[in-house]
Amino acid sequence: MDTTNDLWRIRLEKLELLRQADVEPYADRYVRTHKALDILEHFEELEDQEVSVAGRIMSKRDQGKVIFVHVQDLSGRIQIYIRKDELGETLFDLITKFDVGDIVGAEGKVFRTKRGEISIHARNVKLLSKAMRPLPEKFHGLTNVETRYRRRYLDLIMNPDVRQVFVTRSKIIRFMREFLEERDFLEVETPTLHTIPGGAAARPFSTHHNALDIDLYLRIALELPLKRLIVGGFEKVFEIGRTFRNEGISIKHNPEFTMMELYQAYANFEDIMELTEEMIAHIVKKVHGTLEITYQGQSLYFKTPWRRLPMLDGILEYSGVDFRSIKTDEQAREAAQKKGLHVEADVSRGKIINEFFEEFVEPNLTQPTFITGHPVEISPLAKRNSDQPEYTDRFEAFIFGRELANAFSELNDPIDQRQRFEAQAAERIKGDDEAHILDEDFVQALEYGLPPTGGLGIGIDRLVMFLTDSASIRDVILFPTMRPRDESTQSEDEDIEE
Repeated sequence: MDTTNDLWRIRLEKLELLRQADVEPYADRYVRTHKALDILEHFEELEDQEVSVAGRIMSKRDQGKVIFVHVQDLSGRIQIYIRKDELGETLFDLITKFDVGDIVGAEGKVFRTKRGEISIHARNVKLLSKAMRPLPEKFHGLTNVETRYRRRYLDLIMNPDVRQVFVTRSKIIRFMREFLEERDFLEVETPTLHTIPGGAAARPFSTHHNALDIDLYLRIALELPLKRLIVGGFEKVFEIGRTFRNEGISIKHNPEFTMMELYQAYANFEDIMELTEEMIAHIVKKVHGTLEITYQGQSLYFKTPWRRLPMLDGILEYSGVDFRSIKTDEQAREAAQKKGLHVEADVSRGKIINEFFEEFVEPNLTQPTFITGHPVEISPLAKRNSDQPEYTDRFEAFIFGRELANAFSELNDPIDQRQRFEAQAAERIKGDDEAHILDEDFVQALEYGLPPTGGLGIGIDRLVMFLTDSASIRDVILFPTMRPRDESTQSEDEDIEE
């Protein structure tokens, strides 16, 4: 039985009846004086005072001569008490045609019912928008995960906790921006469309510009344009922006995500490390009022300073393999085979070190930890360590076994940078389509002189996950990437009942 069409017809009939009674079901505007939470929190001051509220009807009880409705706005819900003998028969009969889901405005005095519920004793109720589709069944709400992500608007209506996640997300970004601006960082905007995808080892999305007849790529990182600005004379810059990587979808990855990248002249990765832990701790304290939070049942402690762990020390601690005594690519491949890691026949020692780290160390990094000492092969934009040039002055911040931040002392030697880009180009020829492409203009920018610079990238979505106890990245992105619905096998209203 197709209940959708039946419900639509019923609501369409109500819509026509309202219009016949000269009621416009889609209002132009409405002036409200208070939100629901304002009234609930300040009842003593507002009792017997006239107020007006607006929101969506979430429940409705018709008791003949009295109607109770709960109206929800962004702040919460409040009850509206409607009496037939006070509003008049005509208006009251029109209100009986209102449905759960309709958006209404109500005016009246604040009072407390005999049952003790703070309510508004209505003297007028106005329809602001007639809902033609029913909301999910009230006792179970919207629980189908697929439907929640596809129809985020319904998820936000039915699940207050979801709304709060995105309110918190907005606050996190605001706190981050304020933290940086207080330290004289300048917020800038750089292009989303690039002629050469650079700044990360990732597969890009491509498109074509018809007028110029050139291929363009959605940016995979914010890095290279921001470093050009440091060359140009800016000393502290940051950008918060959408980034796109043509990769798989998981609880940790969405093809479209939000990054914050910053660059500071005359600083190195150790300066940026201190800035990072101070900024994250500041945001955690602002959001939660404490530096200890719980994520997925695990206590996390953000008190500074965070643990510093060299990558080779971590590998030795968690795998028992000491790469300080492994000097050649062949020895590294043998060590990998002994540990059951599958590696290609020509893979380098540096990349094998990274494989060991991801396999044996990452899952154990629960508390905030800085990993340092990355091999040059996996750090094509980072400055070499002066004492051990096969490693770089770089760190990654890990929490709960997940990378949150990546930073390094920026490579400002244009000759070294060109050589590393050429090495990356050789990797692309071998089949690594995530290897960097030589960006000639960026190398030329370095040839004009990039001052000593520290840079940082933070995944905003993952930070929001930690601070809202969200298990999946889809829970903190309003409209996550989804496979198109197969209409032939899936009902439009599979999770919705009146």
